[in-house]
Amino acid sequence: MDDWNRQRPSGMPYHRYRPAHERVTVPVGHDRAWPSRRISHAPLWVPVDLRDGNQALAEPMEPDRKRRMFALLTAMGFKEIEVGYPSSSRLDFDFVRHLGETGAVPDDVTVVVFTPARPELIDETFASIEGLPRAVVHLYTPTAPTWRDVVLGHDRRELRTLIMDAAERIARLAGDRDVRFQFSPESFNLTEPDYALEICNDLTALWDASPDRPVTHNLPATVEVATPNVYADQIEYMHRHLDRRDAVILSVHPHNDRGTGVACAELALLAGAQRVEGCLFGNGERTGNVDLVTLALNLHTQGVDPMLDLSDIDEVRRVVEHCNRLPVPERHPYAGDLVHTAFSGTHQDAIGKGLAHHAKRAAELGVPPEQAPWDVPYLPIDPGDLGRDYQAVIRVNSQSGKGGIAYLLRTRYGLELPRRLQIDFSSVVQRATDGSGEEITAEQLWELFHATYLAPGETSALAEWSTAETAPGTHVFTGMLRSGLRLYGTGNGPLSALTAALAADGIDVDILHYAEHALDPGRGSRAIAYVEARVGGVTSWGAAQDTSVLTASVHAVLAAVNRVIERAAV
Repeated sequence: MDDWNRQRPSGMPYHRYRPAHERVTVPVGHDRAWPSRRISHAPLWVPVDLRDGNQALAEPMEPDRKRRMFALLTAMGFKEIEVGYPSSSRLDFDFVRHLGETGAVPDDVTVVVFTPARPELIDETFASIEGLPRAVVHLYTPTAPTWRDVVLGHDRRELRTLIMDAAERIARLAGDRDVRFQFSPESFNLTEPDYALEICNDLTALWDASPDRPVTHNLPATVEVATPNVYADQIEYMHRHLDRRDAVILSVHPHNDRGTGVACAELALLAGAQRVEGCLFGNGERTGNVDLVTLALNLHTQGVDPMLDLSDIDEVRRVVEHCNRLPVPERHPYAGDLVHTAFSGTHQDAIGKGLAHHAKRAAELGVPPEQAPWDVPYLPIDPGDLGRDYQAVIRVNSQSGKGGIAYLLRTRYGLELPRRLQIDFSSVVQRATDGSGEEITAEQLWELFHATYLAPGETSALAEWSTAETAPGTHVFTGMLRSGLRLYGTGNGPLSALTAALAADGIDVDILHYAEHALDPGRGSRAIAYVEARVGGVTSWGAAQDTSVLTASVHAVLAAVNRVIERAAV
């Protein structure tokens, strides 16, 4: 019965790796609360672009780029910003000093500085924050068994003593200044839960945490090793067992080694976390830190205020790309060049109909489209919320269909193509793109449409023509061909009189469909007409535009006729 699922072994040495549950045990019973919770408000966002993100760059930021990044972060609305690792380099130390000496930190922003648990480095860190009105000193030490045994050479007791000594030094140097304390047990997600809890609770007591001066315990998934639900269990365990819970800010710092950093952060918030550290667009060591832009806009799409200004996402991206000298990928959530773009015909049709329905609904509600509830297929967020227009939502290539083509011609050139003309033109576009497979722009679509349907009527064989209603319901068409031959016909309307005149000249024309509309006011007071006609048994479309609807109609018929004549002559 399982033959359908039988696959060939990969031959890769998967047996060398231990699954996460064999490396660390999470003491969570069957009473998990996080799976049924919902995120109802934004966490405290803490960007670490200037410290963790900067350490991950091949070319760390020089002062100008650091200042530009800091200005961006404050403008976006971040209230706590990790600005550096002052003891790691003169550049980081000087930047923190610059913030203190120039008064560059807004009154509602608190800077965070990072230090390992070494006395001389702690002293240097405190020297860097002289002059700052307030700060958070962030102490970190790896606590997982592999780090203890291989990197630090300490057992649990020895490492706890090292951390407590460092924490006492920090408290003494802070004195009565406006300095709060933060601790990160690096590699928390691979640390025995009871050990991480013991250290955090000891520091809560040593630093005398209180609701008006809370301690931050930041619990990193330093290297992702398990599915996000495991991290959520670990966070919920700490959330439930931390002492002085109302005096502790529970923070998370997920990395993205398994590609699930965003999911880890979201599940951690469900499990009790109140604060998230990360980088804009996910910069960081290896596969990066958690992406704060994606996290914030995920909240936005759920009707939750992200408490960050991302209304000009392209400007945010430009600054970050300049400062990091790293590109944001085209398919990056929300911010990539192609994330709101559909090439597929079925997607384009759904999006085009969805946008039309959205505009109609906004009109019915009597509100601008940007204020109406958003529910458009394939677009989880309104690009307008991010400062983007709709020109790039639908783009055409060989995979596209009539809906996308019609959408581009409507939004860019004001054309409202009848459905059967959409079908006809899509086959023209398909032939034009199939050979190269390249994208075709709206401008190229217009040129192709003009050459196919409009141009044949602009080179009419008629030298002159006129119509008149000679009696109620009776119209006469008269004209002269450039050859000198005169045309004459009567009918119940101008176009039927024209077809009668053409029939007298031996051209059998039957009009199957006719449509007209005014063009976009920005293009002047012009109209366009579309005609589907059967010419000598061959179906053909033609179009024409003019300030006169009648003139446009006549030339649209002639365009349909000339297309058949030109094809027959080839």
